[in-house]
Order: sequence, then structure tokens, then C-alpha cells
Amino acid sequence: MQSGSIYKAERLSPAEKVFLGVSLLIWTVYTVWLGKDTSWDFRNYHWYIPYQLLNNRLDVDIAVAHQGSYYNPLSDVPFYLLARYTTSWFAIAVLGLIQALNIVPMYLIARSSLKIAERELAAAALSFFGMTGGMMLTLYGTHYYDNALSVFTLTALAIIVLRRQEMAEGPLLAVAKWCGLAGLLTGFAAGLKLPMAPYALGFAAALVAVGGSRKHLITRLVAGGIGGIAGFFAGAGYWMLKMQEVTGNPLFPYFNDYFKSPLALASPYRDMRFLQYGFWNNLTYPIRFSIDYRIADDIPYGDIRIGIGYVVVIVASAIWLFGKRAKEVLFDTQATRILFAFVAVTYLVWLKLFAIHRYILQLEMLAPLLIAMGVGLLPLGRKVKLVAIGCLFFFALLFTRTEHLEGAPLGDPYIAVDLPAIPDPAHTMVVMTGDAPLGFIAPSLPPQIPVLRIDGWMMQPEDGSFLTQEMRRRVAAHKGPLFLIADAYDMGRASAAIVDYGMAIDWQKCRIFTTNLTGAYQWCPLLRRNW
Repeated sequence: MQSGSIYKAERLSPAEKVFLGVSLLIWTVYTVWLGKDTSWDFRNYHWYIPYQLLNNRLDVDIAVAHQGSYYNPLSDVPFYLLARYTTSWFAIAVLGLIQALNIVPMYLIARSSLKIAERELAAAALSFFGMTGGMMLTLYGTHYYDNALSVFTLTALAIIVLRRQEMAEGPLLAVAKWCGLAGLLTGFAAGLKLPMAPYALGFAAALVAVGGSRKHLITRLVAGGIGGIAGFFAGAGYWMLKMQEVTGNPLFPYFNDYFKSPLALASPYRDMRFLQYGFWNNLTYPIRFSIDYRIADDIPYGDIRIGIGYVVVIVASAIWLFGKRAKEVLFDTQATRILFAFVAVTYLVWLKLFAIHRYILQLEMLAPLLIAMGVGLLPLGRKVKLVAIGCLFFFALLFTRTEHLEGAPLGDPYIAVDLPAIPDPAHTMVVMTGDAPLGFIAPSLPPQIPVLRIDGWMMQPEDGSFLTQEMRRRVAAHKGPLFLIADAYDMGRASAAIVDYGMAIDWQKCRIFTTNLTGAYQWCPLLRRNW
């Protein structure tokens, strides 16, 4: 069959379009039903950093959202603009639609890989099941973006799988074109969010697993690499240059033990709590976090499909390579090899860099397909394989649990803060204290007011960093009114931080204020102490 006929056969039928359309609608409506995201990260930086970027406040405020103040804000800008200038339900619907789009590349990958007569029905089941993992269900409607940027990397993987024959044997110009496009998508996702970087290494492994001649391999890797670099700098280039200019560290504050920006301490600033040490801990990690999510993430969820897939893929690969091979496979072996290579390398890089479950969400999404592919390689009869796959999926569903992060009702404006009246904003300064996520409050203040986080995850009054020195200088030099914003339940820490800055809280004039998301917060005037 000519390649043109192959890709004509891959076009979606009306029934497939209906399935995908209905699926997109289901997950979009589901996301709107969940309401507004009130997660810690959203309240900390996802609402603040696009505001900071669009209003040029990088030199006005300091560390309002802890380390998050210096994250690449580009992926947050679209939602921020939608939420500010349209209705809340529409903004969330767009977010939900983007997250729902993951089903399209997953369906195309499954359909192209299957070698059974009922491949459309099986692909529909596999892809829809991939959208129902415990972490995936928990992240719908949230702004972590692991299940939004995944659309880019899964689309890149789909390009490789669907074009695998052409990439192995076709004209080199066509190979370069498709690999460059797939690399561009993968690199762009990694540029927007650095924890997506392991997928870039998995992408490279998938290109190698395609097979073919040496010149085809070199073409794929070179074109994919060029596309990946271009995509990365399209997503991260502007912000890295900005951070280099402002802080001396393009990844500020991360890896500051290497870049040594004078603004922060010589510390990596990474979350290393979940990294595994020792051979057995690393080997058994997917099984252990399938039993207890707390060893791999702070976000509560329940899901064992990665653990099942981990065992099945290892066992099936060993039997396929060293034992008796199946006479009849359910999936194309080249496609299986590509998926296994992508997942294996992605997982190993993730294990060494992060080991946080949320960052391998795509492995959870692909797990049903991986499990089916692994069982398909076993030297068993067709009916036995199908029964085994069904039992494993049912077992996985029994242990799937989502604990939705608390949501707030829909309503406009998207963020409303019941702040007391501020009589002289042009001469007022606000300081924040504590570890609570307060960044979402800052955009509701009058824009003339600078906001300094003098105490938090990133900066403390006595840490000796240059940013802390700068905040001390600015607070000491300020002649107008000074106010404190802190979580209502964290006033003991607030008082200690304020004392360290040579001030005191005017307790009798403190006021509690609320927001339309969550929480009760203190608004307190500050007094200069007379030593």
C-alpha cells in the first residue's frame, strides 16, 4: 500500500468524530461544573505572575508569590486575560477544553497501533480510560498545566507513531519536516514549564526506536533536535533572558547554587522531598506510590495504573526479548517499541530529577495503552489476553480515587477581594508574611502600591540574601503608610517578622477581610518601633 493510501485510511470517520466531539464536551462541562480553582498554587502565583508581567511589576514588587514570583508566566497569560475580560464560566470552559484535547492524540496513537478488527472501538475505550486516572481527575480545572501542556507532547508522540513508517523509510525531507514539527511541540512545552523536560528526552528515545537506516536515524535526531531547541526558546527564551538580565540567573531562583545570583542564597531551591535514594527504593517506587500517594506528591489521589503498567511492561519486554514470543500480537510491534522507549526514558529522567507524580501525568494517561500493549506481547491466546486486559483495567478502576481540590462557585469578577478603603495609595506600601498563598490578592490592590513578601518560603528576615537587604532598605526608606497582609491564622509568625523589620502591628486597627475564593486574611497598619 502506498503511503498516501495509508494516511487516507487514517482519516477520521464520522463516528470517530462524534466520539471525540462528545468526549471533549463531557470533559469541558465537567471542568466547568467543578468551579474555580482554589488550589494553593493558583492562589500563590498562577493569578499573580501574569499580572506582574503585563503590568511591569518585576521591579515594583518583591517575592509576592515566593519562588513562584519568578516562574515563566507565559502559560498563565491566556487564562488571566480570559478571566479578566470575559466571564468566569467561559474562561474555565476554554481551560477545560484544552485539557480535554488530550484524548485526541491518545485516540490517534491507540488506533494507529492496534492490529485488531475492532480497533476504533478499542482505541476509544483506551483513550477515554486514559482520561480517568486519579491524578488526571484531580487536575481537571486546575492551573498546574500538566494536563494542558501534555497536549503538545502527546501530539508530538502521535506524529511519530502515525508517521513511523515514513520516518523509517520515507524521503528524508519529509522525515525532517515531521520530526522538526514534533520536536517544536515538545520543546515548546518544556520551555513553558521546565518539569516537562523529561518528555523531551523521551521524545528523543522514541525517534531512535522508530528504526530504519542510519541516515534516517540521523535525520530524525537532527531535525527533532533543531525543532526542540527552537520550541524551547520560543517558550522560555524571553523569560530566561529577562531573568538573566534582572537576577543573573536565567532559571532564577532554581539552581542558584550553580548560577550564584547575588539576589538569593547559593541554594538549588528545588523541591527534592520525593527523590529516591538506594537501588530498591528506585526500583520499587511506582509500586510504592501506587499504594501510598504521599511518597510521590502532596496532592491527594488514588491510582495504581502506573504501577500495573510498570510491572506489565517490564515482564512483557523481558519475555519478548528473551523468552517465547507471541504468535499473534494485538499491537504493531514498531508502535509498541516507540511507546515503550518514550515512556521508559521519560520515567528514568523524571525519577532522577523530580520523582513528583504530577510531573509524569502523561504516563498515567498512557498507562491503559501501555498495559494493553504489554499483555499483547505475551505468548497467550487472543481471548486470554483480552480477558487479562479487562481484569487489569477493572482492578485499576477499583483503586482509582480522586479528591478534588476545593473549588469556588462561578461568578464575576473572577477574583474579588473585600479590602478596606486605602486613603493614600500613592504613598502606601504593603508587606506580606508567612507561607500562605497570598499572591492572588495583590492584583486587587491599587497599582500604585508596592508589595514586598518580607517573610515566606523564599525569603526570611534574617537570611542575609540581597533581596532581603533590598526589602529592608525599601521598608526603612518608606515614609508613607505601611500595612501588613497575612493569613488570619498565621499572625504569630507575622508579628515576629514585623519585629525583625523594626516595626510593630497596630493590633487595634487590624481588620479581617475575605475573598471570593477562600480564606480569611488580616489587614493591619504597621507602626515604627522606637528603640
